[in-house]
Amino acid sequence: MQSKNKDTKTADIERDSLDRKHDLDRNHSVHNSHSHGISVTAGKAFRWGIALNLAFVAVEFIFGFISGSMGLVSDAGHNLSDVASMAIALLACLLAARHTSSRYTYGYRKATILASVANAVILLLAVIFILVESIGKIIRPEEVEGNWIMIVAGVGVLINGFTAWLFTKDKEKDLNIKATYMHMLADTLVSVGVIISGMAIKLTGWSIIDPIIGIIIAVVILVSTWGIMKDSIKLALDAAPGQFDVDGIRAMMSTVPGVEEIHHIHIWAISTTEYAITAHAVITDISLMNDVKTRLKSMLTEAGLPHSTIEFEDSSHRCSSRRCGESCEDNNLQTAAETLQQNS
Repeated sequence: MQSKNKDTKTADIERDSLDRKHDLDRNHSVHNSHSHGISVTAGKAFRWGIALNLAFVAVEFIFGFISGSMGLVSDAGHNLSDVASMAIALLACLLAARHTSSRYTYGYRKATILASVANAVILLLAVIFILVESIGKIIRPEEVEGNWIMIVAGVGVLINGFTAWLFTKDKEKDLNIKATYMHMLADTLVSVGVIISGMAIKLTGWSIIDPIIGIIIAVVILVSTWGIMKDSIKLALDAAPGQFDVDGIRAMMSTVPGVEEIHHIHIWAISTTEYAITAHAVITDISLMNDVKTRLKSMLTEAGLPHSTIEFEDSSHRCSSRRCGESCEDNNLQTAAETLQQNS
């Protein structure tokens, strides 16, 4: 009965191998044509966003100090952090497009993850700055000119809104682009809040409204980007990206005929847009390794994991430990090589 089942699995693999090889060739073609950098539209969006927001930061700082508005100064500080974030993200994406080398075998793609972490730190510093300055204004109130606030913030609504729109097309393709989009969208809402602050001060004469709006701005910024900050730190720590269910991937790989078990599986991010996987596959017959590998790699590529490394183990010489130490791996490789040599 065991021999019959083995022959059936072998037939299933051989019957489907040509189709799977065709699918793998197609996936390799798609992957080879994929750019590791950013799209042309995203590159232009970053450059436009940096230029527009840098000019607006200068305007906000100048008129914020002239009018004595902490709302404008704090918003300028945050917008300056956005400029820095966009510059870091753009630099990281440009580095990611560089070719690999014998030293940097993955190229500089990890720079995009480091950039997302750096942007999270910049964001936290901006929030701290706004809170400190706003609390200082509450303790030592200063008169604020509401007209200046409304005029400058109105310009901010236009610039921040336009910048957010520039990143709409690519925001779901890269964590850094999504973070920039979220920042600009939050800034647009913040500028609306500053306008409301200016109107309230003009109508009531209560200057304390300005630092209160500054504190609200800090809270809005922190809440709106908290998820992105967590994702950035997780990617930096090589945690499995949120869109991949490790148990689900293991179960999917186990459905391939000839695969008895999948273990020692790791999924991590090479960059903010590319992901890799390593796994050990226990198969019923080591001579079928190439066919099983073709099917598994095709399946993983379709699942969004084009960078895959799979170690195969014969069911009679599987790892004795789930940790699969080096000595165990060496024994499995030697066993596989001996089996292939005997079958050739």
